[in-house]
Amino acid sequence: MVTMKWKIPLFKICWDESDIKSVEKVIRRGSYWATGPEIKDFEDEIKNLIGTKYALSFNSGTSALHALFKMFNIGRNDEIIVPSFTFIATANAPLFVEAKPVFSDIEEQTFGLNADDVEKNISDKTKAIMPIHYGGCPCRDILKLKKIADQHNILLFEDAAQSLGASINNKKVGTFGDTAMFSLCQDKMITTGEGGIIVTDSKKHLEELKLLRSHGRTDSSDYFSSNEIMDYITLGYNYRMPTMNAALGLSQIKKIDMIIEKRREKASLYDKYLSEMNYIKYINPPKGFFNVYQKYPILLENKKTRDRLKKFLAEKGIFTKSYFSEPVHLTKFYREKFGYKKGFLKISEKMADRILNIPIYPSLRKEDIQTIVITIKDFFRKDKNEY
Repeated sequence: MVTMKWKIPLFKICWDESDIKSVEKVIRRGSYWATGPEIKDFEDEIKNLIGTKYALSFNSGTSALHALFKMFNIGRNDEIIVPSFTFIATANAPLFVEAKPVFSDIEEQTFGLNADDVEKNISDKTKAIMPIHYGGCPCRDILKLKKIADQHNILLFEDAAQSLGASINNKKVGTFGDTAMFSLCQDKMITTGEGGIIVTDSKKHLEELKLLRSHGRTDSSDYFSSNEIMDYITLGYNYRMPTMNAALGLSQIKKIDMIIEKRREKASLYDKYLSEMNYIKYINPPKGFFNVYQKYPILLENKKTRDRLKKFLAEKGIFTKSYFSEPVHLTKFYREKFGYKKGFLKISEKMADRILNIPIYPSLRKEDIQTIVITIKDFFRKDKNEY
């Protein structure tokens, strides 16, 4: 593997001294590193931000999805409709509980699940639909998907891993379905290094998720501070978020308004400069959609041009990446397990061939954006066959 030092990285973590002090405070306390009060405080901040009654933290978004599927008793012979144009955890989560991911195609405006294609894939085995909100932009068809789910009496889970703070007409992503997951991995809107959050309005679901998160144990008091004998009433896992991570999350969430504002400023500059190039397309969400720009994707005319531009930018020290250059159904594991072949999901595959994510983060300077745009223009001025 070749790792180079980029002049302009794809992302930078937004942090300051308050993050260090928050974590240091927990460490210096010398106690409650696993089950400290910061965990509940952080969960409360998340639920208040999203507008749900409850939020529960996990040590990753992937473990949060696993617990979610277990909590809803999804298992063998059940089907979950998911996109293939996503990070692989979205599709893997059903397999964790022996259910089957059923892939549906996406729409081209926001790269979210296409409601019409989803409806074609519903069967008597379908238990849930799980769209993603790509790169900070709400899924265009989320309201249609909710209507379809209600009509068929199935669940709607939002994989909102990338979109903390996004909304449609002031209604936050994470409140459209029965429940939602947010990721706190290092490149997300705010980060705890690794981490995940489930939000819900159901007290019953909250209590069941708590059991699954911590070994199936009934914690009437803190396990590490009490000599009380606690019972184990179901199969559970060790999916708790460490207190240091939650303390970091508490510090990070205080910056989220600034982070979103800065990301949107950078995206607005990109929109302005790239609008002059008819050979580049970028996300133009519907009216009322509040995109927080966890990613800034552009679309090129074809895979050949995309790959050459990516190489050209890399030679200039500009880090770009294609999320997602390989749809999940075309990965080795899914091809071998389910027999998927190219051509199965036409829009997902077309987007995968054309998409390129260019740098965006709060501290990205206007001069950096201008450099990126000028370099893209240079590429198209030159003979592309050289690259």
